Amino acid sequence: MSFYIGVDFGTSGARAIAIDARQKVVAQTSQRFEALAPDRWAGAWRQTLGELLTQIPAAIRAQAAAIAVNGTSSTVMVCDGEGQPVMAPLLYNDGRGSAVLPQLRAYFEPLGDRPIPGRDTVLSATSSLIKLLWWQAQGALAPGAYLLHQADWLGFLLHGQLGVSDYHNALKLGYDVVRLEYPDWLLGLDLPVQLPKVVAPGMAIAPVLPAIAQTFGLPTTCQVCAGTTDSIAAFLASGAVAPGEAVTSLGSTLVLKLLSKTYVEQGASGVYSHRWGDLWLVGGASNTGGAVLQHFFTATELVQLSAQIAAGQPSPLDYYPLLQPGERFPVNDPTLPPRLAPRPPSDVEFLHGLLEGMARIEAAGYRQLQALGATPLRRVYTAGGGAENEAWTAIRDRHLGVPVGRSPQTEAAYGTAVLALRGLEGWARSQE
Repeated sequence: MSFYIGVDFGTSGARAIAIDARQKVVAQTSQRFEALAPDRWAGAWRQTLGELLTQIPAAIRAQAAAIAVNGTSSTVMVCDGEGQPVMAPLLYNDGRGSAVLPQLRAYFEPLGDRPIPGRDTVLSATSSLIKLLWWQAQGALAPGAYLLHQADWLGFLLHGQLGVSDYHNALKLGYDVVRLEYPDWLLGLDLPVQLPKVVAPGMAIAPVLPAIAQTFGLPTTCQVCAGTTDSIAAFLASGAVAPGEAVTSLGSTLVLKLLSKTYVEQGASGVYSHRWGDLWLVGGASNTGGAVLQHFFTATELVQLSAQIAAGQPSPLDYYPLLQPGERFPVNDPTLPPRLAPRPPSDVEFLHGLLEGMARIEAAGYRQLQALGATPLRRVYTAGGGAENEAWTAIRDRHLGVPVGRSPQTEAAYGTAVLALRGLEGWARSQE
């Protein structure tokens, strides 16, 4: 029997899940991230990856046929020719790149108003490209260095092939997911780094390194497959397959993905499209979400207070729940201020207002996707920790006006394991 391992590096922790050929979960384990200085993040990710693999039962590891890793979108790092990080990574929500946004906008001005693949996606304070340009402006890039996403680097640790990415992670670097190539405008920037070779998510890249096989008791034939982003992995886990079906990931942030027949992109509202076979996964990510809730309440308080909310009644509080200024979607505004006042004496009312505000943001996001031409919304599956909050689900159901339910599988690691399974099946067919 063969097994397939998916590893998810999310915003607050990491998880590994192993499945069999029928996509049944046979093992899973998780770890939360500790608060560390940025220069220790990469080392902690490497250690966490090893610990997660070790915690998968040895009998399953011994029959692992494929592994894939997902990471947070736009979390990037620069490595030397040996794959060693040369500076601290920049996380998905790091907005320091806003300082060089004017220069990138000016670069596009001579190209006029004609459609330019990837332009709207990279014109964001948190895109992979803007982070790279910010590093360049600091004089931090040495010629010949490699730009990698979090999932790219973690995969490299397993297979040893430096400089390989997937077109889900590479989207916010400016990669053209329609033509499947780096566009001329991006190459024209003459960046002093090696951009990654981009392959399809799930594609078998190489078997695990001999040292990795020996350390973790993996077969030397175990293939490491190209990864994806954490939110796309959550979509894959949901089982959504038809245009009009969507997944909302209620994690530290709020991420929307709508399966559409049409490609949509609009930087002004933080909307972009990922390739999904012959369809498009249209969506955006808001900075609101569970991190805001966890700032004000403990996990126990959230459960107790949520049970007291009259979810069928709208909250009169007009909140836009953010922890700091800056929003990505449904409006892309790095200066948008949080709106969390007034705070009522009742914690139940305060939590109700927060959940209501997040539900309004979610509903506005889906309306924006459809207004731009995406397939009309028919059903929403819910993933992430917030999927378990019944009051939040009831409030969202009222705002969205379509059936809302929990995904059969809510873990991004499960979706990544399925990606590894499908990727290996495709690789096996190519070898016939």
